[in-house]
Amino acid sequence: MSGIDVGEELGARAAQARALALLRIRSRALAVAILPAAVAVVLFAADAQGHLAGPAWDAVRWTVLGVAVVVLLVTVLVAVSVARARPAMSPTVPVPEEGAPDLYRLVRDLADRLDVPAPSAIALTPDCDSWLEDRTHRALRKGPGASLRKGPGAPVEGADTAPVLVIGSPFLWWMRVAELRAVLAPVVAGTGPSAHPDIAAARRFVRGLDAAIADAAAPGRGPVRGAPLAFAGWVARLLLRACRGHAAEMERCVAAAASMRAQTVDYGLRIAAQEQVGLAYAGWDRLLTRVALPAWRMGRWPSRLDAGVVSALTELSRRDRLADGFALRLGERPACDLLEEPGVADEAASLLAARLFHGGPAESGPGWAPVDWQQYPDEVVDRKWRSEAARLHRVLDTLGVPRASAADPAVPTLARVMEHLSGAGGPGGPGEALAAGIGAAVAREEAEAPVHGGGQGQGGEVHGAAGSGPADDPLDLWGPGPLPLFPLQPPRTGTELLADHVAAMVCCAAVDTAGAAPGLDWLDGPALLVGGERRADLAAPVLSLVEDGDPDPLLSWLAEVGVRSDKPVRLV
Repeated sequence: MSGIDVGEELGARAAQARALALLRIRSRALAVAILPAAVAVVLFAADAQGHLAGPAWDAVRWTVLGVAVVVLLVTVLVAVSVARARPAMSPTVPVPEEGAPDLYRLVRDLADRLDVPAPSAIALTPDCDSWLEDRTHRALRKGPGASLRKGPGAPVEGADTAPVLVIGSPFLWWMRVAELRAVLAPVVAGTGPSAHPDIAAARRFVRGLDAAIADAAAPGRGPVRGAPLAFAGWVARLLLRACRGHAAEMERCVAAAASMRAQTVDYGLRIAAQEQVGLAYAGWDRLLTRVALPAWRMGRWPSRLDAGVVSALTELSRRDRLADGFALRLGERPACDLLEEPGVADEAASLLAARLFHGGPAESGPGWAPVDWQQYPDEVVDRKWRSEAARLHRVLDTLGVPRASAADPAVPTLARVMEHLSGAGGPGGPGEALAAGIGAAVAREEAEAPVHGGGQGQGGEVHGAAGSGPADDPLDLWGPGPLPLFPLQPPRTGTELLADHVAAMVCCAAVDTAGAAPGLDWLDGPALLVGGERRADLAAPVLSLVEDGDPDPLLSWLAEVGVRSDKPVRLV
């Protein structure tokens, strides 16, 4: 037996030992619950045999019986609450086998090489991570994952107990096929321990407790229903606190055993592929925060986020010598070729990302439309600059700041903004009042925007299942929590908002008076192009004006670019 086999066996046994410890906690809780009933049975049996007679013992017997009945009713209440509570399911985009036969074949071949059960289905998540997710609960079978198990070769209903393989969608576009197989090897290897009955039972027990706690904390419960659920949640919290250590160690041992088993498959390539995981995460985070977030705030959602990751990381490889050579991999077959319609999958994952990280609605509409990367400069960047410039002038009007143009007081100009902010450094200056006004205007507009819940509309599904009908909302099984579930950035301060609005006004003036153009930088988002080249040196002069009230650096920048601050600017 090799060292890998020994390590895997030790990890599996340690995981089983922790699973048995969790099941013993469940058994002890059940034993405590039936203890009064057992005592009552003993007392009545003794009375039937002529022992423990007398009025005192009769009172004890009936008192214990009453306590036993109450405890059993409470036990049934808690057990039903835990059994009925629906575990949260990660929001994902289902990938039926008809829509990705090559991907399913790759995963099954990988499972065969690892000698573990194949996952029951595959789903995509707009994140740089991959994991196995148990969706065997009755309520989860009614969701998006249930229809995935109907493809060719899928197990029959009732026998489908293997977990679902969730793959980060950026991996499919950035990684090559061999790299994806190497990265998924330790994840797929986890289906082996998941099939062990003790580990599966322990996981169901822990997930049921967690779901019962979440169910008890859900708002909108009346006092009649809320009180029993609150008590069941309190009991579940006590049990979960006792299980926490064993559950964490069990999962750690399962991961260790899966990692040891996966070392037999593409181990050398997996080490190199892990570098691509970190690079994809950096590019995805930058793309969401710098490129996608401004579009989402403008009511547009980029429909090719995963394809944008490739462009962003290619741009990174061009700029950063540390990333040199990564772009050479693009000549190999990308993992997204394993999908029949990668564009449809990218669009569905992009919409889900917009909902998770920003809180957009589930369907496109007049105020929530998809945008291609070719349209991004005009549809997002230009509209963003002009809407922020218009908001800036509306706040100046509210503050009673006079127009800078004497010939036409209604014309908005950059000079008006600069004259107002000149000498605004220090607390209590006009810059602080302007920042407060912009912050209040932004908050008011966000409050007036429609609220999009997680259970409205329809979610996306990768095309391929004929006659499957519209897919269920991927967020239905997550829970009633408000969107966004994972905000990308904390709320911006008034000074940050003011700097953004002043920069937007400068960009509008540059476009209208100096022949500049809006553009897209894959790593930094909206960009100002002057003569076809990006100008990335605007932030420092704007901050000098906003924070210190010093207009000289910005005046020098305007003169260098050829911007006329006294000329009118077109607003939205």
